[in-house]
This record gives sequence, C-alpha cells and structure tokens, in this order.
Amino acid sequence: MVSAAPSPALTKNAKAWKAAATVCDPEIPVLTIADLGVLRDVQVAETGEAVITITPTYSGCPAMLVMEADILGAMRDAGFDDVRVETVLSPAWTTDWLSDAGREKLRDYGIAPPVRASSSRQALFGKDSVDCPQCGSSNTERVSEFGSTSCKALYRCRACAEPFDYFKCL
Repeated sequence: MVSAAPSPALTKNAKAWKAAATVCDPEIPVLTIADLGVLRDVQVAETGEAVITITPTYSGCPAMLVMEADILGAMRDAGFDDVRVETVLSPAWTTDWLSDAGREKLRDYGIAPPVRASSSRQALFGKDSVDCPQCGSSNTERVSEFGSTSCKALYRCRACAEPFDYFKCL
C-alpha cells in the first residue's frame, strides 16, 4: 500500500511550527516558547502568509516583544517572508501549559518548576516549600516573593544551603 504524499499546506504548517518552536524565552533561555506553552498556533495560508499566535505568561510581560522579534527572525530564516504574530489573551496562560520537557529543563537549569495548578490546593493558597532543584530536598524556605523576574520567587534550600528560583504557579 502506497501512502499519499502530505498536502503542501500541511507541510508548510509543520515547517512553520518547527521554525517558531525553536524560539527561546529570553528570560529563561533553556525553554522554547513551545516548552512554555506560549506558542498557541501556527497557520500558513494559501497566500503564504504565516500567522503565529502566542499568549503571554502574564499581561505586560516585557519578554513578549523580544519573543515576537525572535519569531519573525526564525520564520524569515526558515523561508517565510510574510509573517504576522498575533497575541491572544484568552484563555489566559497558566503554568499548566508548561510541557513536561519544559519542567525538566527548568529543574536541570536550577529553577524549581511550578506545581500543577489544576491538581493542587497549594496553588490556591501558596506553597511554603518546593523541592530544591540542586539536591531534591523539600526542606526549603521562601526568601522573597520575587526572584530574578516577576514570574519567579526566590527560595533557599535548608539542606544544601543553595538559593534558587521557583517558577511561580499561575
């Protein structure tokens, strides 16, 4: 049995998605916008226009302008000259959109990944300790509600004494 060749539109959409998905978060360069769940959709029209849809991690996120510029550059590098980036605010982004691979990348980078909001009461009331990404201990304490960026809190591990960022649950 011979399979049919993929349609050109599907091939263009897959190529466009692959190009857009290579863009990294400028604040956490080990994560792509696909890992974060910020990349929502990629469509290539018959006219050749590529429309990339993104959702900010929170309204007013200063990294969004950099992401948009990086998306335009990645798409041009992939051969797409007619590109539009659309930002959608609804539904609002949540840390539940972070991929499992993204959570591992955060941990490997030294940032504690967020708890899953949809499966944890602690997300509603805050979590006083998170597992240390350095040694794995849950004997940690929050030092400051704000870490290196607004979306992270600063923690310290009581077991290994290392400070670390915790990616806040949103």
